[in-house]
Amino acid sequence: QVQLVESGGGSVQAGGSLRLSCAASGRTFRSYALGWFRQDAGKEREFVAAISTGGVLRSYAPSVKGRFTISRDNAQNTVALQMNSLKPEDTAVYYCAAKTVLSTRDDYEFWGRGTQVTVSS
Repeated sequence: QVQLVESGGGSVQAGGSLRLSCAASGRTFRSYALGWFRQDAGKEREFVAAISTGGVLRSYAPSVKGRFTISRDNAQNTVALQMNSLKPEDTAVYYCAAKTVLSTRDDYEFWGRGTQVTVSS
């Protein structure tokens, strides 16, 4: 069992940056791949980024590649999403998720409650 709690959301102007963090409980944290997803009002939840258990493999959605960076600290049981050059279309609730296998699909086993990111033009 893994419990996930996101933080770091907020409001920012276009072109700005935010860093999201997700703290996980559980001694098996390093056994899980971690992902970030987002969902805007009226839209389906979409994949943003994912990182493998050891942090070597990373995957990004085309819409965020080159602007967002996912990282993890297995000693601190955290995963972060550094978001630069933010655009209004990045506005959404961002969710942290965990799964035993790296995936870009919306089929993760454990989910946080989300943190709101709002980007104004």
